[in-house]
Amino acid sequence: MKRYKVTATTAADGTVVAYTPRLSGKIHQIEYVKDGSTGYSNGVDFTVTGEATGVNLWTESDVNASAVRAPRQPTHSQAGAAALYASGGVGVLDRVALANDRIKIAIAQGGNAKVGVFHVLVD
Repeated sequence: MKRYKVTATTAADGTVVAYTPRLSGKIHQIEYVKDGSTGYSNGVDFTVTGEATGVNLWTESDVNASAVRAPRQPTHSQAGAAALYASGGVGVLDRVALANDRIKIAIAQGGNAKVGVFHVLVD
């Protein structure tokens, strides 16, 4: 397991785009750490994606505190049909994999010159 730490400071308009280094593996979790008065303003919006493909890892609006997310995606059969659990028809989810790609972290509504720290855990 590897941990990639990304620190991102917003511009005056409350936005910033930051990237992890190139990585390969399955994303286990993404952790946002808010640090008191220097952390992003309450109500910050996150859009976290794979840079090359745009695969969605975490999209959330109005975040007010530190948060941990474990992104998953739907799985499919070889025919492209959604894989479902036998009872109840609930979709089967699995970790999102990236290969030689960077994770793009786009922030909006973060406040002027505020700092956010993200930890990405990859297997």
